Amino acid sequence: VLQLSREMIDAGVRRFIYTDIKRDGTLTEPNFDMIKRLLTATNVPVIVAGGISQMEHLRRLKELGVEGAIIGKALYTGDINLSQAIINFGT
Repeated sequence: VLQLSREMIDAGVRRFIYTDIKRDGTLTEPNFDMIKRLLTATNVPVIVAGGISQMEHLRRLKELGVEGAIIGKALYTGDINLSQAIINFGT
């Protein structure tokens, strides 16, 4: 992921959507370690998806400095309330 992201930046990419496909739809938690590494290695805006299932996950992602989060299954299951997420973490 890190090598490919650097190559993509060299090719002109200025933003990434990072989806951890092993966690996508699992409602476990995001891969915070890899997200932090990606943010540090690339220094471009990153939108994150995969495993987000709690407001706490959104708080941690915001603290890491992600630009945004894609929340899917957690909205359908009611684990995350979209209105509350926007109020607490929206821009």
